[in-house]
Amino acid sequence: MPIPVLTIAQMRQWEEATWAAGQTQDSVIRRVGELVARRALSLTSDEETILILAGKGHNGDDARAAAPHLHGRRVESLRLEDPVSSLAQAREALARRPALVVDGLFGIGLNRPLDAPWLALIDAVNQSNLPVLAVDVPSGLNADRGEPLGGAVRADLTLTLGAPKHGLLLPRAATFVGRLELAPDIGLLPCPLTGDLLWGLPADCQGYPPRRPAGGHKGTFGHLLIFAGSPGYHGAAVLAARAAQRAQPGLISLYTTEPVYEPAASQLQAVMVHAWAPWTKWPENGSAMLVGPGLAAPDLPGEAGAEVLRWWREGGVPVVADASGLDWLQEGRTPSATIRVITPHPGEAARLLRTTAETVQADRVKAVRELSRRYGGCWVVLKGQHTLIGRAEGPIYVNPSGNPFLAQGGSGDVLAGFLSGLLAQPALQQDVGRTLRYAVWQHGAAADRLTATQRNWVVEDLMAVIGLSST
Repeated sequence: MPIPVLTIAQMRQWEEATWAAGQTQDSVIRRVGELVARRALSLTSDEETILILAGKGHNGDDARAAAPHLHGRRVESLRLEDPVSSLAQAREALARRPALVVDGLFGIGLNRPLDAPWLALIDAVNQSNLPVLAVDVPSGLNADRGEPLGGAVRADLTLTLGAPKHGLLLPRAATFVGRLELAPDIGLLPCPLTGDLLWGLPADCQGYPPRRPAGGHKGTFGHLLIFAGSPGYHGAAVLAARAAQRAQPGLISLYTTEPVYEPAASQLQAVMVHAWAPWTKWPENGSAMLVGPGLAAPDLPGEAGAEVLRWWREGGVPVVADASGLDWLQEGRTPSATIRVITPHPGEAARLLRTTAETVQADRVKAVRELSRRYGGCWVVLKGQHTLIGRAEGPIYVNPSGNPFLAQGGSGDVLAGFLSGLLAQPALQQDVGRTLRYAVWQHGAAADRLTATQRNWVVEDLMAVIGLSST
């Protein structure tokens, strides 16, 4: 089940309910120690040194509890209660260049600006340029506001405990949080709280998509229509079509502008490629439509934009608008009981809302709600770190997968194609939200899979592994 994103006060409320039920803090700390150790082991190799920097509070207890479980590693654990007397010791330990620093100086209980000695210690950690695993929250970061209290540790990975905290998801916190991962099962009671912002878990995708019927045929799994590609941007159409193939709809038809028909068709085999013209007659058996990837040429015929808008306003099948297709949309209602999806990055979202990307990023949840409201109650996939999936009402889901190496041209075309290939399948139209969450998670998980072994991967590699990740 997805986990609600909580405030500090809500997290405390959950903890107090757990203690009242008879669970002890010590047992939770032991469990957290095991989980921190497990992640630290995955980030290091045999005989490498792990440096634990532990404060005097429970965050320090959590970090210290990891030490007994760091088998095969050299462990140096420092209890840092007085930064004035401990600064030299910490600097010496950092100078020995451990393979990993575990940050357990301060947790979510920190509620005041740090004084100069603590800031000097945190600066020493940051200046070392060593990999840092932060326990629950980077030390010095306010977990509600996502702002440093004078200064904060810049972690490469933050393993947050129980539930994500609101401030850790804010774009301004990204410099300090690094990659955010959740350890949901730390020994607390089942979370008694809920909310509209939910952190997705890989397990949410377990058993999805459902098994295909043994007697199924091409018609069972839908026919995706794609309207994409223009001079200078034919690659977007090819990437979207190939990624759609990975979702395995029954049929895929790509309609592209006449100048790029030949280069697009020459790169595709199973996809049926057609040259589009304003008088093109679309197949009657289409079960979903993707519009937009690569429709960006400055001399694109005006009829192409009209075609995008017509599908959005009148199409009786699911329509996904991506990339340049978003620029042709108009606010207002769409046909009732139809599926509409937009997949903007922050800059595109800003254009749709006639605001700035900075405004969108300042409140991404609000942006999702407003985009959906203006564009007929559509589903919104607001891309970026912690991609959001939701609508004007109901829950908004935070995607947990992905990394900065997704920030390369063509990545969005792969997501749009894969997502649309899933939505073309009638069985996967029954739960649109889950289908979208699955598509976004697989896209990010594919990037994580590649980055774990090959840092110089390209989008073509992404397309080859999307959909392979298991839950």
